[in-house]
Formats: sequence, C-alpha cells, structure tokens
Amino acid sequence: MTRTLVVTGAGGFVGAHLCRIAADAGFSVFAVGREAKRPDSLDGFVDEYVGVDLTEEWPSQVPTDADVVHLAGLAAVGGSFRDPQLYLSSNSAMVTHLCEALMRGSGGGRVVGVSSGAVYAAGPGDSFIDEASPVGFSSPYAVSKVLVENQLSYYRGRGLDTVVARPFNHSGPGQGVGFIIPDLIRRLAQTSADEVLTTGSLSTRRDYTDVRDVARAYLALITAPRLDHDVYNVASGTPRSGSEILAAVCAALGRPVPETRLDPGLLRPNDPASITGDAGRLREQTGWAPQVSFEQMIVESVSSVLA
Repeated sequence: MTRTLVVTGAGGFVGAHLCRIAADAGFSVFAVGREAKRPDSLDGFVDEYVGVDLTEEWPSQVPTDADVVHLAGLAAVGGSFRDPQLYLSSNSAMVTHLCEALMRGSGGGRVVGVSSGAVYAAGPGDSFIDEASPVGFSSPYAVSKVLVENQLSYYRGRGLDTVVARPFNHSGPGQGVGFIIPDLIRRLAQTSADEVLTTGSLSTRRDYTDVRDVARAYLALITAPRLDHDVYNVASGTPRSGSEILAAVCAALGRPVPETRLDPGLLRPNDPASITGDAGRLREQTGWAPQVSFEQMIVESVSSVLA
C-alpha cells in the first residue's frame, strides 16, 4: 500500500520542495495550503490538494491515518514584533485543529511539527547549539514556536506520535524576499560593479542548510522506524559569515566583490557572533546528512532569483 504524506504549508518555500522529494520517494502526497487553487509549484508532485485557513479548521478531506509534516505557520521574525498576538494565536490554533482532528480520527501516523532553531537562547558570543541548549524567548515568533512545541508534547502525552524539528537557517532555489541570500542576489544584480554596497554586519556567522536537505531531514524523521527523542535539530554544522555569502554570490554572478559600507541601522543589538547547529542526534538516529554543498546552494539560488 502506498504511504500517504500530508504536507501543510505545501505552497511555501520548503513545502514545495518537500512535496517533490516525498513524491520522488514514492509517497502519495496530500498537500494543504492557504491558496484556494493549487499552486503551480506543486504540479506533478501532489495527488490531492485542499486550500483552507488552518487557523479556522482542519480539512475533513485529509485522511487521519496519514503521516504529517506540519510546515504551515507565520514565519517572519520581524513581523511578529508588529503583531505578536496574531503569531501566538495563529500558530497555536493550527496545531490544535490538526491534533484534535487526529484524536477524533484514527490517531494518525507520525506528525513532524516544524519549529525553529530561533527558539534557542544564543548568547552574544559564539554558540554551538544542540538540543540540550537552553531555550530563549527573543521574539514573539520564538515564543509562538515554543508554544507549538509544548502543544505537540501535550498531544504526544495523549497518544499521538509527534516529534519536533528545529531547523536552523536554510536557503536555496525558490526562497522569497526578506532573507539575506535572495535579497543580496537581487541587490547585486541591480547594481554596477563600482557601486558601494550598504549592508548590515558581514562578520556574524550563521549555519545554512540547503532547503532540499532540510526537506529530506523532515522525511527522514517521518520514515525512521524508531525515534528516541522528542526534538531534533536540522543544521549543517558549519557557520558562514556574511562576507562568505557575499563572496559566493559574487562568484556565482561572475563579478568582483564590491566595496561595502556598514549601515548601523541594520545592526541587531546583542547579535551573537556565531551560531552553529548540532544535528548529531538526527544523523545518529536517521542517517541523514546534507547532500547539497553551500556553493551549489548559492549557484542554484542565483539561477532561481534571476530566472
């Protein structure tokens, strides 16, 4: 019998990649998105699609015995400061509707709830973060994700097979505006080689994983015969500075690295110098490891943005 995977937030950046990778792996994919019409990015990869506002309800068409990767949710950290209650109520409501529907039905398969590496309390210096690292509350977005994790823990106690994934920074083809790599690509493509580029700090280092490897990590958590933990980091284990990203983007564009000027207004107070995620638990439990190099991710991101 073909195994069914339900993907919420299927029309989003990660969701579209996950649907394709799951279909290639032999899953029957049931996609759930906010758009009334199935997004073109899902054509050929999903067997069924339903558009619904998950803050209001869980769609009755979705089978309650399937595995679920729950990606849907408000995800922009900056936006959470402008409307904190919206983030708290929306992200929480989605999990309630999902899990209550599974409780009323057959109990479901495994539910991978996607949280974020942003929930960790990174200090101002270098941080190497595993799942035992302390959790912090640096934004309403992070608060909403911790709330969602606690809800999944509650439903795990009620008998559902839930697990939390905490992805660190990820990028790749299809990522939209508002993130450093696609934004930098667009800015460089629109400026001449002799223009000075105004930036925030290029010295801070962050852990970047290609979006397709992140999607594979979620699928690995779904298919693992046994999971011994409730939380798994998803990270490359290698931090990259803003300067490294700039150099890689320029190389992919075939242009020299421009002169840069620091804009103090773009600096974040108490921004950690370096953040590295430890995904050792995920590797040991599932055998997952990144397959896409940082350089390949940048090259394909450039091609996607400029297409």
